[in-house]
Amino acid sequence: MTTVRRHVARGAAALAAAAVLSVTAVPSAASAAPAVPASPASPADVTADEGTPAGPPAELPAGMYGTTDPTYDGVWRQSLAMLAQRAVNVMPADSAVAWLLGQQCDSGAFPAYRPDTTKPCDATTVVDTNSTAAAVQILAALTTYPDAMNNGMSWLASVQNKDGGWGYSAGAPSDANSTGLVIGALAAGGAPVGTRLSTEGRSPYQALSSFAIPCDAKEGGGAFAYQPDKSGKLLPNADATAAGLLGGIGKRMVTTGVEPGPGPVCQDLHPLTPERAARNGASYLVKALAKTGHLDQPPMPGADDSAPLPDHGNTADAVVALTTAGYGKQAVAPMKWLEKNSAAWAKENGPAAYAQLIFAAHTTSTDPRTFGGTDLVKALNATGPAPKWIGPKPLTTAEQQKVLADQKAEKHSMSGNIWTMAVGAFAALVICALFVVRAKRRRS
Repeated sequence: MTTVRRHVARGAAALAAAAVLSVTAVPSAASAAPAVPASPASPADVTADEGTPAGPPAELPAGMYGTTDPTYDGVWRQSLAMLAQRAVNVMPADSAVAWLLGQQCDSGAFPAYRPDTTKPCDATTVVDTNSTAAAVQILAALTTYPDAMNNGMSWLASVQNKDGGWGYSAGAPSDANSTGLVIGALAAGGAPVGTRLSTEGRSPYQALSSFAIPCDAKEGGGAFAYQPDKSGKLLPNADATAAGLLGGIGKRMVTTGVEPGPGPVCQDLHPLTPERAARNGASYLVKALAKTGHLDQPPMPGADDSAPLPDHGNTADAVVALTTAGYGKQAVAPMKWLEKNSAAWAKENGPAAYAQLIFAAHTTSTDPRTFGGTDLVKALNATGPAPKWIGPKPLTTAEQQKVLADQKAEKHSMSGNIWTMAVGAFAALVICALFVVRAKRRRS
């Protein structure tokens, strides 16, 4: 899903591993969706100030959002920032769009960050599905760059795994986060996701279902795993579950909520359909959120303090996924928690964090300009180049429904008035005709 890349050093470790293996891909542990617990298959988490680069380049390129080193999240945070702006009727600066377009390789893929865009991409350019999928989603939202969007989608289609899913990099084992993110990109671009079959005839939705944990499991019933561990066991992961839910219903990062219905129930069906797997994931998220009103980060390996810390980013993702799937009532409490507790987190983490909160606000018809006393839109705009223009505040879902109801009532009223006028006019004609007939009789 769209969690902020908190552990930058994991990306460094992954890149080092890729160099050793002589491949052009970063292991999934460095993905934009991650923040997954460390496993035997992924580098151990380290704190953000251990082993990270000394700082951002002396001067970041014009048009970029944020001030931190973009090596591992440049395209990601750029894409999310602009997606959030479009969700609130703000048009990004031309320089912001130009920077993003300049990152794209001829193949259609995007790297996390390409510092020298005068050099063509080659075998040493590390591209990934997460950066590409995020870029495709904003290019679809901008609507004026179809070639760049289609090239990105073509590359994503070309690196689909045999099981129907996607890993962080081309050829890497599929994971729930990357697969859900790519589904959103294909949906944004208008591609028929359900018929996007792999060479073995498997769809992205089937790949997602393979990460679903049965409802009757001792641990994490209904949840999605990020990937199976080395023994093949599926371990529950809230981040992967939010990604699995949103991807399982074919939605992108920026969505609108639907009329809430009954709460989700976990059901083991045989065979397990992708829709059922997604809704089982919703039941897991609701239970996880019910404890404290938010999701927690897993404890850092080897940390003295094993107490979990609140996970603002994944809580925002869960709110988006639940509300989009029709479980808005169950997202009310975590949304209120975000409003009360997330301003400092977003300020510390920058553009992508502000974007995640705006996504949650947009989906739940919450005003992002008065979000717990913070104007998220103003704060996000301040992290990058001045917007090209800022339009009127978009209507919330409730306001849109009221406008439609008023229009329907007005149309009905106008229809009634027209009918009344027509009857009146007809009656007047009849009366006039009678007067004419009487006048003729008198003359005769």
